[in-house]
This record gives sequence, C-alpha cells and structure tokens, in this order.
Amino acid sequence: MSFALDANVLLYASDRGSANWETATRLVADCVTKKEVFYLPWPALMGYLRISTHPTIFASPLTPAESNGNIDSLLRVPHSRVLSEGPRFWEAYREVTKSVVVRGNLVPDAHIAALLLEHGVKEIVTNDTDFLKFGFLKIINPFE
Repeated sequence: MSFALDANVLLYASDRGSANWETATRLVADCVTKKEVFYLPWPALMGYLRISTHPTIFASPLTPAESNGNIDSLLRVPHSRVLSEGPRFWEAYREVTKSVVVRGNLVPDAHIAALLLEHGVKEIVTNDTDFLKFGFLKIINPFE
C-alpha cells in the first residue's frame, strides 16, 4: 500500500523543538529504509521549503541549502515518487472540489488532493485535518 507525505511530516522531522519530532523522524526514516513506494507531491515539497526557511514561522529556520538538501535526499530514494500535474489534473481538481467550498488556505490542500486523485494515491500521512474534507482520501495521522 502506497501513501503520500504531507509537508507537516517533513517539517516536524526538521524541527527538533517540535513535540512531533521523534515520531516524524522515525516515519521519514522508515520511508527511506523500507522498500514501500511513497509519494511526495510538489506542492508539499514547496510548502516544506517555504516554511522550513521562514524565520517568523519556523522556530529554528533552516538555511535554503539545508532545506534543499533534505529534499535532495528524499528524491534520491529509489522508491520515492514525485507527483506533479498531468493531463487530467484540472479534471481531478474539479472532482475533489465539487462538494467542498475551496478558498484561501484550503486551496493548497485541494491541489494536493487532486494530484493524489489523478495518480491513484488514496492515502496521505498528515496532521492536517483539512484533508478529511476529501472523501476519497484515507488520512493517516501518526501524531494523534
């Protein structure tokens, strides 16, 4: 069974001050060492880069080189897959948003949900309850 990682998992794994650091670090390490395919949506990776380097959002911001290096490491894992928009993206986006009012901060989550739908990924590891609004997704929250 394959799953996607949301940005918050990567952020927790990069923030030793987070109460979720240990769980997230173990989860990311498992993704790397086990042979199960895991997915990294581009919007989640870009969100990670934005937040992890932002001095007023992230408690101990990473340098761009550190943040980029973390992404480089994940992309080199042979069983990681990056999700990007394909020819059915807009159709998938319209599908995931037809029964949900999407505006403001929900737009990036809908973007990720549409990528997952387009690529047939049905599970996401996240601490973001907004993904519950997209009925086709199974949410795995290891931080509860």
